[in-house]
Amino acid sequence: MPPSPFDSVKLGSLEIPGRVFKTATSETSADADGFVTDRLILFYERMARGGTPMMVTGNLYAGPLGKSTKNMTGIDADEKIPGLRRLTDRVHDLGSLICCQVSHCGRQVVSSVMGFEPVSASAVREPTMGTMPREITRAEIAVVVEEFAAAAARAVEAGFDGIQIHGGHGYLISQFLTPHTNRRTDEYGGSFENRTRLLTEILRAIREAIGPTFPILLKMNGADELAGRKGLGTEELVRVGRLSQDEGVDAIEVSVGHYESGFRMCAGSFEGFYSDFLKYGSGKDMTRPRRATLGLLHPLLDRMSGWMWPPREGFNLDYARQFKAALDIPVISVGGFQTKEAIQAALDSGYVDAVSCGRQFIADPFFYRHLRQEDSGPTCDFCNRCLARTGYEPVDCFNPQVRAAKEEMLHAEA
Repeated sequence: MPPSPFDSVKLGSLEIPGRVFKTATSETSADADGFVTDRLILFYERMARGGTPMMVTGNLYAGPLGKSTKNMTGIDADEKIPGLRRLTDRVHDLGSLICCQVSHCGRQVVSSVMGFEPVSASAVREPTMGTMPREITRAEIAVVVEEFAAAAARAVEAGFDGIQIHGGHGYLISQFLTPHTNRRTDEYGGSFENRTRLLTEILRAIREAIGPTFPILLKMNGADELAGRKGLGTEELVRVGRLSQDEGVDAIEVSVGHYESGFRMCAGSFEGFYSDFLKYGSGKDMTRPRRATLGLLHPLLDRMSGWMWPPREGFNLDYARQFKAALDIPVISVGGFQTKEAIQAALDSGYVDAVSCGRQFIADPFFYRHLRQEDSGPTCDFCNRCLARTGYEPVDCFNPQVRAAKEEMLHAEA
């Protein structure tokens, strides 16, 4: 009999009392130096009060060149452990589990805003950010591996229940995996073995740092979806999944795309997205000609994006199915889930062991409780205005109607 969303699932040594997780979301809620704030704790406290079985934090940077936005939380120094411990203690006090995601942004950063020269597997321009990175050196690669291992050790000390390595979405590990962004001719480029070398070294260093039982999750693409470029398809990414399983990864979360793939990873309606992006997000830091073009075309871009990447529940399930068929470890799929019917159908299909949600938890932090009680709460309409302000405003719902419903719910709960 297929499991229900409320049955437990084991990820390595970790038993989770439900199969609906909060996926990593950009938070922009730390202080300027990456320390945990009360606002960040409140964001997770609300979801814990809603009974969410497990939450994955927004990506934490392990080193200075891995930081992708301002007010991003860091796990790059021991001084940050007490704040992270405050976060995990609060979540645990309310009966939930929390896993920290660690990433390195590589070239996917607005360098003029962050004030440093980005690195990548190779010097290949990132078109959405307009960023030209430099090729990371072998000595710097060794530093990145050490930073991930040290971050994992801090995650254990801070009381997290697991660590998730971000190997998808065009971040640094993904940049090494993908031939379009990895044009190296040394031992980190070319063959499958070479392009996976960074991931393998990170996983081995982490396992050595944290021991044999602490859960390691990996987030990765089901497909790069880089039309006309040398992106990875599902078959080769499943090979990466098998390699990761052999290296001790306990579960894989399947997503899709790089930043330059468009908005495949956050398919939606996009109503008001580009206007908000221009007024409140990184559109503010674009060149004057790009801002003028966006200001003229944003209504058309809203419609085009909604047409190219329309919202639907479970849009990564077909990728997840292929991972599930090839792996022995649990497979999790993110991708627009927001109803009990769609979640149960995903579990019934046998394609996944659990699902994860992002925008729906932003709209309704009590989403899991509402699923259990078969009650309705605020429902995300996938306008993606939360995404439009990523890195510039603390994470929240910015759809006026949905946000009003959320605030009414939170007021009633207080």
